[in-house]
Amino acid sequence: MTRSAGLGKQWLAGDPLAPAAVRTSAARLPRLVLLTWAALFLNVLPPGGSATVLPIPYAVGQGLAQGSLVLALLFALLANPRLVVRPTLFLVLLTVMAVVALAVSLHSEFFVGSTYRGVRLVGFVTCLWLLTPWWGRADLVLLRCHRVCLGVIIASVVVGMALSPGKAFSTNGRLGGTLWPIPPTQVAHYGATLLGTTAILWMCRIITGRHALLLILVTSGVLVGTHTRTALLGLVIGLAVAGGSLFLGHARVRRTAGAALVAGLLAAALFARPVIDWLSRGQSAEDAAQLTGRTKVWDSVSQTGRSLAQEVFGNGLSNKSFDGLPVDSGWVATFVDLGWLGIVIQTSLLLLLLLMAITRVRGPRRALALFLILYCVVASITETGLGDASPYLLDLVVAASLLVTEPRRASWRTVAGKEMNVQTGQSGSFSQRRRMAGSQRVDFADTRTGGPPGT
Repeated sequence: MTRSAGLGKQWLAGDPLAPAAVRTSAARLPRLVLLTWAALFLNVLPPGGSATVLPIPYAVGQGLAQGSLVLALLFALLANPRLVVRPTLFLVLLTVMAVVALAVSLHSEFFVGSTYRGVRLVGFVTCLWLLTPWWGRADLVLLRCHRVCLGVIIASVVVGMALSPGKAFSTNGRLGGTLWPIPPTQVAHYGATLLGTTAILWMCRIITGRHALLLILVTSGVLVGTHTRTALLGLVIGLAVAGGSLFLGHARVRRTAGAALVAGLLAAALFARPVIDWLSRGQSAEDAAQLTGRTKVWDSVSQTGRSLAQEVFGNGLSNKSFDGLPVDSGWVATFVDLGWLGIVIQTSLLLLLLLMAITRVRGPRRALALFLILYCVVASITETGLGDASPYLLDLVVAASLLVTEPRRASWRTVAGKEMNVQTGQSGSFSQRRRMAGSQRVDFADTRTGGPPGT
């Protein structure tokens, strides 16, 4: 057992309301939960149109990605057959956004495509509700599922690069997926997220140094190969804030911060020219100032005339483009799709998560959540996704699951030959307790089976 888990057990023994200690190796991941999360991840991995080792027709890739949502709902229902849910304000806000998006999409100019995206978002959020029994658990189920999916994607990128380096770097010399077509910006997102969470888990002594070193080396190489500045900036800011939240309580964090600062200064002094060339990507100062042409599209969006209803509610969910050009901003895309109401909901989601993180007890769960939240905030400036089903939305869901408290579980002791609940004072035999548990609503997951009560 890790040191943090041992301290957590001592804490819990004296305070039944204290948060549970982190346990990442207590048991295997619940298979159905992992399959559900993998299907959700595939649903937000539409083919990016880049060259692949084996040619995948766009229609086939799109059908596999979109059809995986049905599988996700099926797996979620099998994992949670009693439809147990935990109330959470984060998902309430997300549900409001999904319902508003569907209602607005029904009146969109592009009725079929927009309505389909609205229905998809509602199904996506429904699936997230079915996974709420695994929120707040000490074994970090959703985070581990998330990291497994990220690891599989990064492994596929590395294998594709080994099989066909030319196709892997066919996008202006930037690394992309070739087994499954993934654009370089998304490869950078997955690599940076896996790298950041790995570093935090290692600094908190939750994973071993050998495991962490392997993942950090691989993901660092992938991140460098993608030439994505937004991912690098989000990684640095997220790790800085997450590390700062752990700075006083973890000696390893302080040592790592000092070593990283010295290494950064040496790298800046010795490799200034290669670093500048990597950051510039051969662009002129004007292109860099315009964020590779993004600001021109944003200006066009702001200058387009709209009715009052379109200003408030938007035009319905779209493919995140404007006049055939990608919007490439989570905030501008949300304004186009859902208007100022969507901006308010999106801002509320982020502020709610930040407030939850600020008020939570200092520790690895808080640090991991802060990293994911801040990474998504930085990425939202030049990447779309916060207002629709996307990998960034899954990142925020994982952050929310880390910040909620683990529900209190009933503990039974034998008193005068009877099993008694030490919290409620109820007593009865094992079969009576099972019948009573079946007649009452329970909002937590059973740690013995990894599933909701009664499964």
